[in-house]
Amino acid sequence: MGRLTEVRWHGRGGQGAKTASQLLADAAFMAGKYVQSFPEYGPERSGAPITAYNRISDERCLIHSNIYEPDFVAVVDETLIFSVDVTAGLKKDGAVIINSAKKPEELREALRGYEGRVATIDARAVSMEFLGRYFPNTPMLAALVEVSRIVERERFLSDMKESYGHKFAKKPQVVEGNLKCLRAAMDRVCYEK
Repeated sequence: MGRLTEVRWHGRGGQGAKTASQLLADAAFMAGKYVQSFPEYGPERSGAPITAYNRISDERCLIHSNIYEPDFVAVVDETLIFSVDVTAGLKKDGAVIINSAKKPEELREALRGYEGRVATIDARAVSMEFLGRYFPNTPMLAALVEVSRIVERERFLSDMKESYGHKFAKKPQVVEGNLKCLRAAMDRVCYEK
């Protein structure tokens, strides 16, 4: 099989982790990749922990199971790092991206010995600045793309402009705000020094 990248998303119901996973799949598909996007949750309610997954490959992927050894993990809610082993199985040459105003090194201890790369993005600040409301999934999606390079940056922004243009055809201000939010999040990802 060609290059296969696996992503696991951790969030809480209502934060958009499932939607971000679907948008990542859309972006990778538009870039010519084979994709899978699927959530894992039961009868959870808003605020309960959920997990979503992506598989992105250069060739058709016939694997149909949860992802146990992801290349990247996106944590949409920082509090989950204290109650869920978000780095379980995470490859050392991958990375964990956490929605936090803290520096990556400040969160290292909570990551249960994970030795790979740690990145943070203050998704709340970026979302509030460009969207006027707290939608953490948009900045988290952009941060993941920036860290993982699953899709080339300008290609991703161009494809998202097209995607948002269709989705919000009658609300062009929403498109512009989301594009600014994506670009800002990509620029503001903080890596451990």
